[in-house]
Amino acid sequence: MFPVAFVPSSAQIAEIVIVLLVLLVLFKSIRIANQYERGVVFRLGKYNRTAGPGIYVVWFLVEWQTKIDLRTITAAVERQEGITRDNVPIKVDTVVWYRIVDPERAVMEVRAVLGEHSLDEILKSQDTISSLMQKAIDTATEPWGVKVERVQMKSVEIPPSMQRAMAQEAEALREKRARLIKAEAELAAAEQLRNAAEVIMQNPAALELRRMQMITEVGAEQNTMTIVMMPSEFVSLARNLGDLAGKVAAKG
Repeated sequence: MFPVAFVPSSAQIAEIVIVLLVLLVLFKSIRIANQYERGVVFRLGKYNRTAGPGIYVVWFLVEWQTKIDLRTITAAVERQEGITRDNVPIKVDTVVWYRIVDPERAVMEVRAVLGEHSLDEILKSQDTISSLMQKAIDTATEPWGVKVERVQMKSVEIPPSMQRAMAQEAEALREKRARLIKAEAELAAAEQLRNAAEVIMQNPAALELRRMQMITEVGAEQNTMTIVMMPSEFVSLARNLGDLAGKVAAKG
């Protein structure tokens, strides 16, 4: 006997086609999101749900999704030009760290700080100003479901003429500090000399000791200086004679 060929009926063919289509739809509808990802799912153009992480279903031809990364992202902001409170034009490069905290709003909803400060404040207090910028940007992006975690000013560029003026100002300040320090040192030395003179006046022998110490210091330098020693009594006698001659001249 010859085998009889199996010829499926039209109903069986339709069932096979339907099963294959269902399997194809299921296969095309399966989605997987990593732990740091979320899928914002739309059904026929309308927001339906936020799916993930792990495995989930987005129905083929009926739903589609937009994947959102929840990790912190670093973005370099295009160079911004502005004018400080003291009317100095500057260019600022900035880096922003942000992350998405509400995937739905991040998909569907989607700076005037420099002008409030002087150039010195911007250069000296970059951390403070960066914090103010972070708060201002975070307030603006909060309705979008985006959290700005940090803002950092990478560089502040000022005109060359202002750079020269700042260099001259810094040099003048350094010279001023040097002169003040030197004046304070001279004042302290003068006070010490005055105290030493008062001590020597109270004890004339101290003057002789100081003179001998000076001779020792000069001799240690191995120079050709000639020193003539004269008793202090001669000095006192010369002073008294001078005073006496002055009085005689005044009477005459």
